[in-house]
Amino acid sequence: MNELIRPVMESRVVIKIGSNSLMHPETGKPDYIKIERLAMELTDLRNRGLDVCLVSSGAIAIGRQMLMRTEKPKTLSEKQALASIGQSRLMMIYQEAFSRFNQTIGQILMTKNTLLNEESRMNAQNAFSELFSMGVIPVVNANDTISTYDIQFGDNDTLSAIVASLISAHRLILMSDIDGLYTGDPRRDKDASLISRVDDINDEIVKMASGETGSSVGTGGMETKIIAAKIATRCGTSMLIVSAQDVSVLHEIFDGKKIGTFFAPRYDETFDIQKYIESTIR
Repeated sequence: MNELIRPVMESRVVIKIGSNSLMHPETGKPDYIKIERLAMELTDLRNRGLDVCLVSSGAIAIGRQMLMRTEKPKTLSEKQALASIGQSRLMMIYQEAFSRFNQTIGQILMTKNTLLNEESRMNAQNAFSELFSMGVIPVVNANDTISTYDIQFGDNDTLSAIVASLISAHRLILMSDIDGLYTGDPRRDKDASLISRVDDINDEIVKMASGETGSSVGTGGMETKIIAAKIATRCGTSMLIVSAQDVSVLHEIFDGKKIGTFFAPRYDETFDIQKYIESTIR
C-alpha cells in the first residue's frame, strides 16, 4: 500500500480557500471581515475536537497589492518575488485574526520535493502530527518563492488534496467563488442544476468540469477541483466544493446541512500518489 495512503482520521479536516475569496473584487485588497470570520469558524471546528488544517492561497495577490500592481504577474520570477513579499504579510494577517480567538497557528510551506523525498515527506507528516497534538492549526501554502516548476498546484486545489492524503484527513473542503459542480453554466443556462453528490468521477463529470458540454464553469477553476477530487477520493478522503461568499457555511456543514457538491470517497489501493505528483507537477 502506498505510504501516503492510509486509513483516514475521522476527526481531521482540510479547508482550502482561494485567493479570490480573500480579496475584495473591486480593489484586490484583503477582505479582513471575511478573514476574521474564517478564523472564528476554523477555531470553532478546533474547539469541537477536530484537527483542522488550512490551505490558503493569497501570497502573490497580497504581494501585488503591497506594491500597488494592477496587472497579474506574467513570469515565474515575478510570481516568486511577489510571493516572497506577500507570504509574510499573509501570515501576519492570519496571526492577527486567529489571535482574537486565542488560537495558535503554524506555517508550513511545501514544494513538490517535500512530497517526493522520503525524508522530507516524513518530516512534514511528523510536523503536522505534532502541530495537531499541540492544538495548533497548520496554515499551508505552496512555497512559490523557491519552486522552479511554475505554480501548478491549481490555485492550491491540487495541493490541498495532496495535503489531505498526506495527513489522512477524512474530509477536504474547497472554498471558492464556485459553489459546486453544475450540469451547465448557470449564468447562461437557466436549466443548469447543482449536482449535490458525485459517487464516481466518470467521463461525463470530467466533461462538465472542462466545459465540453457547453458549460464555462471550467474557466473558473472547476477542472483543478475535479483533479483534486480524484486525488482525495482515491486516497479515501471525501471532498466538498462550497462557496466562500459566506464562510459561515463551515459550521453548517458540520452541523449536518447539505451544501455544495459532495464527492464520496472511493479508496483505490492501486493509486500511487507519488507517481501522480511526479508525472503531473513539473
